[in-house]
Amino acid sequence: MASTISDSLQKALNVNGSSSNAKLADLSKDIVNSEDKNARITTDFGVKIANTDDWLSASTEDRQGPQLLEDFHGREKIHRFDHERIPERVVHARGVGAFGTFKLFESAEDVTKAGVLTDTSRTTPIFVRFSTVLGSRGSADSVRDVRGFAVKFYTEEGNWDLVGNDIPVFFIQDAMKFPDVIHAAKPEPHTEMPTAQSAHNNFWDFQYLHSEATHMFLWAMSDRGIPRSLRMIQGFGVNTFTLDNAKGERHFVKFHWTPHLGVHSLVWDEALKICGQDPDFHRRDLYTAIDLGAYPKWKFGIQTLKESQQDDFDFDILDATKLWPEELVPIRYIGELELNRNVDEYFTQTEQVAFCTSHVVPGIGFSDDPLLQGRNFSYFDTQLSRLGINWQELPINRPVCPVMNHQRDGQGRHRITKGTINYWPNRLEAVPPAKPAEGAYVDWPEKVAGMKMRLKSKKFKEHFSQAQLFYNSMAPHEKAHLTAALAFELDHCDDTIVYERMVERLCDIDLDLAKAVATKVGAPIPTKAGRPNHGKKAPSLSQTSLSLQPEKPTIATRLVAILIADGYDPVAYNGVYAALKTAMAVPFTFGPKRGTVYAAGEDRSSGKGVQPDHHFEGMRSTMFDAVFIPGGSHIETLKKNGRVVHWVREAFGHLKTIGASGEGVELAKVACDVPGMTFASADSHDVVESYGVVTTGTVKADGFKEAINMVKGAKNFMDAFTYNISLHRNYDREMDGLSEMVAF
Repeated sequence: MASTISDSLQKALNVNGSSSNAKLADLSKDIVNSEDKNARITTDFGVKIANTDDWLSASTEDRQGPQLLEDFHGREKIHRFDHERIPERVVHARGVGAFGTFKLFESAEDVTKAGVLTDTSRTTPIFVRFSTVLGSRGSADSVRDVRGFAVKFYTEEGNWDLVGNDIPVFFIQDAMKFPDVIHAAKPEPHTEMPTAQSAHNNFWDFQYLHSEATHMFLWAMSDRGIPRSLRMIQGFGVNTFTLDNAKGERHFVKFHWTPHLGVHSLVWDEALKICGQDPDFHRRDLYTAIDLGAYPKWKFGIQTLKESQQDDFDFDILDATKLWPEELVPIRYIGELELNRNVDEYFTQTEQVAFCTSHVVPGIGFSDDPLLQGRNFSYFDTQLSRLGINWQELPINRPVCPVMNHQRDGQGRHRITKGTINYWPNRLEAVPPAKPAEGAYVDWPEKVAGMKMRLKSKKFKEHFSQAQLFYNSMAPHEKAHLTAALAFELDHCDDTIVYERMVERLCDIDLDLAKAVATKVGAPIPTKAGRPNHGKKAPSLSQTSLSLQPEKPTIATRLVAILIADGYDPVAYNGVYAALKTAMAVPFTFGPKRGTVYAAGEDRSSGKGVQPDHHFEGMRSTMFDAVFIPGGSHIETLKKNGRVVHWVREAFGHLKTIGASGEGVELAKVACDVPGMTFASADSHDVVESYGVVTTGTVKADGFKEAINMVKGAKNFMDAFTYNISLHRNYDREMDGLSEMVAF
C-alpha cells in the first residue's frame, strides 16, 4: 500500500539528507500522513468506509432499533480501541524520545574494533528515550527521581543499545534485588500511594536495610534528582562493559554523556509547583528546543582500564554502586550526540522502542558486573511481555543493516521470508553463520574459575567510602539542598523506626548531616558518627565542577519572561527582546491580557502595539529562567497587581536572575527589597548587580545592545543581565538567607 511521508519526516530528510541517515529512510516506508486531505477512511483491510459515526442497526426514521453484529467496521473500530494500550513498563514508564545522530571526532581503535567507535567518517543514526523511573505513564515530569538515558545506535553492524541513567551508580549490586528495590520504591501495596515519589516508609526502609544503596540515595536526594531540563543532564552507562580491539586486547569501560549546556537543576519548591502547573515540563522543553532548531548535544566519553588494572583500586570496578572517580580514571571524550528530530507519533516510536543491554556489536562486550548480567536477561524478557516475540521487527526497533536468520513465526510477525529452508545446517548451505573476517560477533575467551556459590567478592561489601566522597564533594548549597531533601522525604515517613534508622545510616556519612536531618524529622539527635569520614573529595562530582560547565557562558534556549502593561518603555523592551533573541534565548512577553499592549506615547489607533504571549495568570515564573521588567508608567499598574508582585517575588525565591530598568526598579524593590539587597537609583546610569538582581536607573539606549559580552562584573546592563542568567541560579542569595525573607 502506498504511503505518504509525513511533513516532519520529509523535512528531516531534506535537512539531514536521506542518504546520510539510514534510519530515517528506513522509517519512511512505514509512515503515513493523517493530515492528507486526499486520503479516505478505510478499514484495516483497506475497504473505504462511507460512515464511521453510526453503527449498523435495524432502525427506522422514527425508531432506533438493535445494533447488528454484522457491522464489520463498527466491530473493528471498537476492537482496535479496546486494545490500544499495551502493558506499560514496570519502571521507566513515563518517557520522551527523539531522533538524532552520533559522530566520532576521535577513533578509539586502540581499545576497540567496534566500527561505531572507530570509524570517524560515519554518522550513526540514533534514537534516545529519556524517562523517569518510578512514575506511571501519567505521572509528572518534575518529580524527584532518577532519569533514564537510553540510546539506540543503528550501526552498520547491528543495533547497539546503551541503556543508562543520569546518575552513574545504582541502588543494588546484584540484579536479584531488582524486584525488591522497585517494589519498595513503587506506591505502597495497600493504598497504591504515593505516585512517582520515594517519600514513604517502604522506600526508606529498604534503603536502611540495604547499605549498598547508600551511595545511590545520596545522588537521588541531591540536585541531580530534579533536573532543570533533560537537555541539561549527564548520562552514564552505569555498568562496566568491555571493549576488545583488533590486536586481541580487552579493556574494561564506562560510558559517559556530558551536555553542552551544562548540568543544571530546579529548586525543590519550583519542582513541586511545576508538577501541577505543567506535568509535561521536561517533555515540552525537549520537544520545543528541537522544534526551534536548538538541537541538544552531548559529548560522548569513555573511561577505560586494562584487564591488568582490575584489582588496582580499593573498590571493585564491577560494582554498580561504585563509580570510577575521574581523578583516578580520566574521561576521554571521543564523540558527540545530537538530537535533531522529534518523533512523528509517540506510541509507535517512543512507547514501542525497546532497549536491551544485551544488544552490543563486535568490539563491545560484557564484564562480570552482576547487575549487568541480570539486566541482560531482564530487559529482553520485559520486551516479550510488552511487545511480543517479534518486537525487534517493529519499525523503531529494527536495524538498518541486513537481518537474516532461521527464526520464524510467532505473534506479530512482520517479515515475509521466501524459500524452503528454515534451519541450519541445510542441504543448500543457505544462510550459514558468519566468519570473524566477515564481521561476526565473537565472544571474548575469558578464563573463569570459582566456586558455585551465592556470594560477592570482598570489595563489594564496602558501602560507605564513595558515599562519603560524594557528600564531601558537594558545594555548600548542594549540601543544603541534599539535607533539605532528606528531611522532606523522611518527614513523609510515619513509621518511627524508618526515620530513626535512616538518621543512624546518615551517621555513617557525616555526623552534621545526620544531626540536621534528625532535628527536622523529630528523631533522636545523634552524638557519635557511625564511622569516621575520610575527608576525601572528587571535585568532578559536584554540578559546579568546571568540567560540567559550557565552554563559554551561554543563555541559549533559556526562557526569559518580560512583564509589561500599557505605558511600558519601548527602548528597554525592544532592546532587551532583540538582544535575548540574538543570544539564542527565548523571550516571552506577559501582559494583563493576551490582547494588544501599547508602549508609552504610542498611538492606539496606529494598529501597532505588542501582543503578549501570555497573561499574568496564564503561566507562572516557575516556567522561566529569568524575568525582566522594563521601566515606564506601566509600573504603577503592575505594582498594584498582586500576581505580578508574586511573579517577581517567586522568581527571587527560586534564585533566578531578575533584571529591571528605569521605573521597573521600583517593582523589583516592592517584590524583593530585603536586608542585604541593593538597587540602582533612579537618576543613575550605573548598573547594579546584587545577588543576581541586575538593575539600572536612567536608561541609555546603548545599554541594550545586541552584541553581548557575558562577563563577571560587566558595566553594561545586557552584559551583566545575561551573564547572571548564564550562571543558572544565584545560590549566594539562598546561602546568605535572603530568599527565605520573602513569601513565595
